[in-house]
Amino acid sequence: MNILTINLAMPPVSLSVKSRHVAVVGAGAAGLVAARELHREGHSVVVFERGNEVGGTWVYTPRTEPNPLRLDPNRPIVHTSLYSSLRTNLPREVMGFRDFPFVTLPGENRDPRRFPGHREVLMYLKDFAREFGIEEMVRFQTEVVKVRILENGKWKVRSKKTSSFDNENNDDTDIINKSEVELDDEIYDAVVVCNGHFTEPRIAEIPGINLWPGKQMHSHNYRIPEPFRDQVVILIGSSSSAVDICRDIAAVAKEVHVASRSVADETYTKQHGYDNMWFHSMIDSAREDGTVVFRNGKMVLADVIMHCTGYKYHFPFLDTNGIVTVDDNRLGPLYNHVFPPALTPSLSFVGIPWKIVPFPLFEFQSKWIAGVLSGRITLPSQKEMMEDIKAFYSSLEASGIPKRYTHCIGESQFEYNNWLATQCGCQCTEKWRKQMYSATSENKRLRPETYRDEWEDHHLVLEAHEDFIKFT
Repeated sequence: MNILTINLAMPPVSLSVKSRHVAVVGAGAAGLVAARELHREGHSVVVFERGNEVGGTWVYTPRTEPNPLRLDPNRPIVHTSLYSSLRTNLPREVMGFRDFPFVTLPGENRDPRRFPGHREVLMYLKDFAREFGIEEMVRFQTEVVKVRILENGKWKVRSKKTSSFDNENNDDTDIINKSEVELDDEIYDAVVVCNGHFTEPRIAEIPGINLWPGKQMHSHNYRIPEPFRDQVVILIGSSSSAVDICRDIAAVAKEVHVASRSVADETYTKQHGYDNMWFHSMIDSAREDGTVVFRNGKMVLADVIMHCTGYKYHFPFLDTNGIVTVDDNRLGPLYNHVFPPALTPSLSFVGIPWKIVPFPLFEFQSKWIAGVLSGRITLPSQKEMMEDIKAFYSSLEASGIPKRYTHCIGESQFEYNNWLATQCGCQCTEKWRKQMYSATSENKRLRPETYRDEWEDHHLVLEAHEDFIKFT
């Protein structure tokens, strides 16, 4: 089990409830629900958002960065990784916050599909923000540039006001030439980091790539297939984005070759239903003449290599005097993926786990943080938390799980959520939600091309909507 040891006993409850002044970094899904739960708990909340609207990574822009591999640290940064054709890979019933169901709403611009496009998710998050008055807590176009712990245990948050941001509703705005107009320092009792982890790229290491003459890019900068018309494209990766993008590009490309580390070296198969798509084992090397050699021995003369290889945790604004670090994509030490013991409870993170249903997990984590900050929920001692973390790391190592998978929860997410629910004294994950997640995963395996539009879990959809009645 890829989470800390679970003890479902209720935590000690403090009778002394405090209200704290809390800074939340980011107004994406994690930041929005964190703000709501903190406010519900009685805290004073300020949300810092560099863009001009809520939604975080769900705010689409057709723009991409001029450095397609995203390796230049001084590059102008576009924060979304959305591509135009993206639809959710989870049904809306599973995705939504627990007390604000992601149901189909009437309206000309709404997407009624069960697996909607990205714009519908953004509209849902905006509905959520309006419903709970969160936008009033958000400082838009305000970028956090430094968060630093002070000697008295409080936090100094330095932010700068920015005047230009780019999104789908403001295509003429030039993010490259954004101007700083204001710098501000403020003191907070606590900081909740919700800035997401889809900005800093992970790039595959390929022998000989420096001499290879073709174009390289990261999937973060993919938007539409048209630029790849009549080209030979190699994608590296087996994630959801790789699965979607290779099919997107195959409609216009001459050839699409997908390389993956997770298959045997001899792998070489043609994708069913496509005349121009093949699956390979990982790339062995790239050559100066433009050919790419796979471990299966096949060679392809390629125009483009696209790295669909994920992202690194990246907190350039956070200064903890070395207490919290990122090592091979392990952010730590963190107690249950949220609290660094030496800085508890004044520093916390929402949304670090991956391979999850994000919104409900963000909600459980936020409830826990809000209760701990108020003193209503008591954490173990710093020593006990560190012992738990060390035991967790040891269990990963004993199971042969690489350090970079520390925060990959996967199937254990529901047990993790239920542990958080127990800490908070709230209802655990609904049975239908877990069953629907499993049914979707199986349907995706059986119908990779059509699972978003063909399914057989109608009884679970009915059960979910019966549950939603009390919230709508």
